[in-house]
Amino acid sequence: MIRINLLAVDRERTKRKVTFDVGKKITVGCSFILVAAALVVGWWFWSLQRQSANLDQQIVDAERETERLKSVIQQVAQFEARRAQLQQRVTLIEELRKGQTGPVHLLDQISKSLPESMWLTNLKQTASEITLEGNCTSLNALSDFVSALEASNLFERPVEIIDSRVEAATPTTPELIKFSVRARQLAKAAD
Repeated sequence: MIRINLLAVDRERTKRKVTFDVGKKITVGCSFILVAAALVVGWWFWSLQRQSANLDQQIVDAERETERLKSVIQQVAQFEARRAQLQQRVTLIEELRKGQTGPVHLLDQISKSLPESMWLTNLKQTASEITLEGNCTSLNALSDFVSALEASNLFERPVEIIDSRVEAATPTTPELIKFSVRARQLAKAAD
């Protein structure tokens, strides 16, 4: 029969102790430090790679934005040039409006002085002298025109009739009177 001792006291335990001598301890310690340093360097390298990729992407985005802004800046420059050109035109128009008051009043007064049966064919102005040429259907219309010009405060008296001649009627046109009138503008009206 076989006997088995189940009591622990009876049996001597055999324990194995793992003992390291100093050389092995230093090797394990150095290995641990080397692995830790490799892990730190690896993490640092990975972190730098990630930052580099991030910066590269930011550079690409900034270059795209720069290209987009270049076109916007170019458009703004075109708009500014156009604005400056339009401003010059507006300034020129305003200057012309300021300078046209005399001629506008003059033409307005001549227009108001014209009777219905008269029309002008030519108007010349040299300094303060104005020569008007035209046609009318009666001498009364010419007389009314000269009287209206003299009555205005724009011309000196007398307004002279330089020439008037009657052209005979044709089957298609009535009898016409061609005339030339000369008037001097008053000094205050010429401004």
